[in-house]
Amino acid sequence: MHTSFNLIRKDLENGALTCSQLVRYYLDNINKKTHLNVFVEIYQEEAKARAAKIDLKIKAGTAGRLAGMVITVKDVICHKDHKLQAGSKILEGFDSQFDATAIERLLAEDAIIIGRTNCDEFAMGSSNENSAFGPVLNDADNERVPGGSSGGSAVSVQADTCLVALGSDTGGSVRQPASFCGVLGLKPTYSRISRHGLIAYASSFDTIGIFAKNVATIALVLEVVAGADEFDSTVSQKEVPAYTKKLDPKNHYRLAYIKEALEGEGLSESVRNNLLENLDRLRDAGHTVEQVDFPMLEHILPTYYILTWAEASSNLSRFDGVRYGYRSPNTYNLESMYKKTRTEGFGEEVKSRIMLGTFVLSANYYDAYYTKAQKVRRLVRDHTRAILQDYDFIVLPTSPTTAFKLGEHNKNPLEMYLADLFTVQSSVAGLPAISIPKGVDENNLPIGIQLMADDFKEEELLAFSDYFLNLS
Repeated sequence: MHTSFNLIRKDLENGALTCSQLVRYYLDNINKKTHLNVFVEIYQEEAKARAAKIDLKIKAGTAGRLAGMVITVKDVICHKDHKLQAGSKILEGFDSQFDATAIERLLAEDAIIIGRTNCDEFAMGSSNENSAFGPVLNDADNERVPGGSSGGSAVSVQADTCLVALGSDTGGSVRQPASFCGVLGLKPTYSRISRHGLIAYASSFDTIGIFAKNVATIALVLEVVAGADEFDSTVSQKEVPAYTKKLDPKNHYRLAYIKEALEGEGLSESVRNNLLENLDRLRDAGHTVEQVDFPMLEHILPTYYILTWAEASSNLSRFDGVRYGYRSPNTYNLESMYKKTRTEGFGEEVKSRIMLGTFVLSANYYDAYYTKAQKVRRLVRDHTRAILQDYDFIVLPTSPTTAFKLGEHNKNPLEMYLADLFTVQSSVAGLPAISIPKGVDENNLPIGIQLMADDFKEEELLAFSDYFLNLS
C-alpha cells in the first residue's frame, strides 16, 4: 500500500481503490502482526462501517480532507464511548465520555480510526515495557524494544497496520520510538495542538505528536488538528499555516550541531558516525553546518525528570478508585481504599515517579529541587533559542543508541532514562522537533536524526525534513 496519503487519495478519487478495501488491507496486516502486541483494542466492525459510509461520500464528492486516512490512537487520548486505560490497571473498565479535540478534528475530516495502541503506563517509559498489557515488539527485530512511551503507535506505522498514528510526547515519547522503528515522528511546539482529551502526565510538557512514513502526510494531519480550542486554556491562538502548501525547501540552510552531544559517553559509535556522515552530506549540498557549544546539556535530563515527576505526582492524584476505574476489593475503610487501590492499580515505574515527585514538592525540598529546576528550564529555553537566532535548525541524534533488547535496561533506571538524553532538550524548551529515519546500524536497526526548530517554525521544519529525508 502507498505510504503517501496523496497517492491513496488519488486512487480513491479515480475509483482504483475504496476505503473499504483500505480498511480490509490494514485489518489483514493487523491479524498477521498480532505477535507484536501493538493493539490494546481493534475497532474492526466500526472501521468497516465507517469506511463504507465514507466511500459513499467520496462518490458524492462530499468527503472530508482525510477521507481514506486510516489512523491509530495511543491509549492516552480520549475517544468517546471507547475504552481508555493509559496502559494501566487503574483505569480498568473506564469508557471515555468525550472525544479529544484532536480526535474530533480528525473525524470531522473523515479519517478512520482503526484501533488504540499499547503504550508505557501513563506514558512513563522509554521502551514500552511498562504497560499493563505487556511490551510491544519492534517489527525490525522482535527481540528489541520499539522505544517509548508511544511504542505501539510507532510500530503500528512501521508494520503497515495504519497510515498515521497519534502519540504523545512529554520528553521524547514520539521521537525516540520513531527513531527505533525507522519512521517519522513529529513533536510540535508546546501548545500548537490542544491537550484537551489527552490524559495528563506532565501538563507543561505534554504534546500530541504524529507518526507517518512521509512528511506531506504529517503536514496534512498537523494542519487539521492544530489550532485554538476553547477547552484548553494553554493552547496557542496563533493561526495555523497551510503546512501542506509550504513544503518547498529554501536553497540554503544554516544548521548547528552541539559539540557536547557528540562527546557523550553513552552515544554509540554507529549513531555518532551516522550523524557525522549526514552532516557532511548537508555540507556537500551547500548548506552551512557549524558546531556550537551547549554546556548545559548535562543538566537537561535531571531538570526534565524533577519537573515531570512533580507534575505527575499532582496529576495522578485523581486516580484514586473513588469515581472510576479500578477499586481494590481488599479494603476495609476509606484510607485503605485509597492506599490499596493505588498500590495495586499502578505499576512500579509510575509509583516510583509519583513518590519522587511528591518528595521534590515537599516543603523541605521544594526550593532545593523544584524551584531550581524551573530556573534551569528557563535557561535551557533561552540558550536553545539564542542558537536558533543564528541557525535554522539544531541537528542532534534522536537517541544515543539504536533499539536495545527487551529487558536490557530494566534493572537500571538510569540507563533507561539516558535513552531520552537528546529528546528532552526540545521538551524542556517547548520547541518543535522531528525524528527522521536516516539509515541503519551494523545490526540493520534504524537510526533516527533529530531536527529542532524555534517556536512555531513547523512549516520550515517540515519543508527541510522532506528535503533531508530524500537527500542521499
